[in-house]
Amino acid sequence: MNNTSNPEHRTNPFFEAYNTPHDTIPFDKIRLEDYEEAFVEGIRRDDEQIAKIINNPAKPTFDNTIINNDEDSFYYGLLDRVSTVFFTLLSAESSDEMDALAQKIEPMLTKHANDVALNKALFERIKYVHLHHRRLTPEEKMLLNNVYEGFMKSGALLDEEGKALLRKMNEEGSMLGLQFSQNLRKDRKAYTLHLTKEEDLDGLPERVREAAALEAKERGLEGWVFTLDAPSMGPFMKYSTRRELRREMYMASNTVCTHDNENNNLEICKRIVNLKRERAQLLGFRSFADFVLKRRMASNRRNVYRLLDQLIDAYKPTAEKELREVERLARQVEGRSFELEPWDLSHYSYQLQMKKYDIDSEMLRPYFELSKVIEGVFGLANKLYGITFRENSEIPVYHPDVKAYEVFDRDGSYLAVFYADFHPRKGKQGGAWMTNFQGQYINRKGENIRPHVSVVMNLTKPTENSPSLLSLGEVETFLHEFGHSLHGMFANTRFESLSGTNVWWDFVELPSQLMENYSIEKEFLRTFAFHYQTGEPLPDELINRIVKSRNFMVAYGCMRQVSFGLLDMAYYTRSEELTEDIIPFEKKAWERAMIFKQLPDTCMTVQFSHIMSGGYSAGYYSYKWAEVLEADAFSVFKKHGIFDQATAQRFRDCVLSRGGTEHPMELYKRFRGSEPTIDALLRRNGIRKKTNRSKTNKK
Repeated sequence: MNNTSNPEHRTNPFFEAYNTPHDTIPFDKIRLEDYEEAFVEGIRRDDEQIAKIINNPAKPTFDNTIINNDEDSFYYGLLDRVSTVFFTLLSAESSDEMDALAQKIEPMLTKHANDVALNKALFERIKYVHLHHRRLTPEEKMLLNNVYEGFMKSGALLDEEGKALLRKMNEEGSMLGLQFSQNLRKDRKAYTLHLTKEEDLDGLPERVREAAALEAKERGLEGWVFTLDAPSMGPFMKYSTRRELRREMYMASNTVCTHDNENNNLEICKRIVNLKRERAQLLGFRSFADFVLKRRMASNRRNVYRLLDQLIDAYKPTAEKELREVERLARQVEGRSFELEPWDLSHYSYQLQMKKYDIDSEMLRPYFELSKVIEGVFGLANKLYGITFRENSEIPVYHPDVKAYEVFDRDGSYLAVFYADFHPRKGKQGGAWMTNFQGQYINRKGENIRPHVSVVMNLTKPTENSPSLLSLGEVETFLHEFGHSLHGMFANTRFESLSGTNVWWDFVELPSQLMENYSIEKEFLRTFAFHYQTGEPLPDELINRIVKSRNFMVAYGCMRQVSFGLLDMAYYTRSEELTEDIIPFEKKAWERAMIFKQLPDTCMTVQFSHIMSGGYSAGYYSYKWAEVLEADAFSVFKKHGIFDQATAQRFRDCVLSRGGTEHPMELYKRFRGSEPTIDALLRRNGIRKKTNRSKTNKK
């Protein structure tokens, strides 16, 4: 019998050398039962390493305390390895068994994290090094400051009573975040719109019908099934003429996790908000936002609100005009008494876009076949940075949807492994994100350990009659996540905790949002946008219409993002307990940026993963902050040519490869030559308001 299938002889794959291309994760060998064993052993090894540091009789130094370079990274890196795999798959390929295991593992991990962060003897050594270190390189100094401040912000200076209280808060918070995410995934996946009458498909393009028929078939049902996944819901809301069905789907999506069932997140959100405030105040901060913003480019809440206020002043009048224009068209179609509702907006804004620009995503999909888009995105990276991608089927993957590539630098040397996970499925969270299975760093032997990065998306699936054909918005999503992956792949720092996307939160979206700009550039579209059946290139006429329509409803979209930023800040700038019910609090919090009517039963907060279970609490403004940066940065590419390799190389050298080794504004200025202003964003979006050129980091 093969040892791999015999529990008596089988070795947990996390405990041995992977023996895979580039030491990639052996997903094909990992079983569910391997995780808990690896977590327990990983915690034991972590404790062993910390004990060695604490019990070292030598005087604390940067080398024997902060980096401890003499240790075997494979042996002591077990906890990081298994955590990365488990929690990535918990979002991308989960199951009831994985969810149950997460509930069991999370308290173990939180206790361990508390034990490390609140270890007095360990902190005393770190504190000594912070006060008495040798001459350090800038990168070493950044690491030391990060470690020292990390312990400070984790409660190292609290008395024993405070530490005990903080432990309880951390334990409760980790379980609440996990429960929030599991509830959201389950509640969104629980809803389906199952149609059996063909007349209910009125207005839907043939491709959308085929996808819904395939979804029904995969579920063993007759007819057509629509879900709340973006590739299913988005086209339905845009094209369906059945207003009552649009309403049903809209309300289903916007009341997720508010119903009287086990997936309700209302009280969970309230407790998450209060718990974060309590934790920040225990650590000496007025609010959670003050705690977070200490290490952000924005620096403080005043600068966050200054940016949001600038955007409201500049964009809201245009956003109101945009909405009135949609309303006028809807009344022309439906009659003067017609009242536009939220479930009508996508449908009639699509009609307005057709009327003004004669452009529609269905016209474009035949030119955005997924395999060609992949070629186009990889080709863009080659034009800019000289890197190439080669699919390697020998690299194990965790699902057939996932493709694995080796990435090679301009000189032919190995650069990274890149995974791409494209389509929605039952065990997968909605949205799109980038993660690392292995970060870049330089080991004690001087070897540059190259990264393994992954992007996870929910793009349109192939049907029985056509391949995966993407919308322009999905192409943009791909470019966004690919921008994050470039940040990871080009990492070239000594320490893993400073490499790639390990940067301040309001800087991390710069590389991703900069790449989005290419989605409407004719020179880029010309490289890959060919009709999947005829091979004909995307016509110049359509490209011109894409460019002309780029700012369609742009102000409305801006206000939507600003409203999310206001909501986030309303929760996390509080210094008092949140006692109000979540739904009315939400309505009031973002009212200043609201353009459209608010419905009493809908709620964003309960599905706002970014600020409840993700890393964007008191940081959602980062998307708009980074948009100011990327518009300013892309103006340099526009000036010198969108494929200009000298500009790209400077961006790689100054930003992408440097990670979090320096203050992000210093990295940006090194690339740009100056600090950014909001002007480039306003010009790009066609907003004619003059600005005072106030800087994004103005104190």
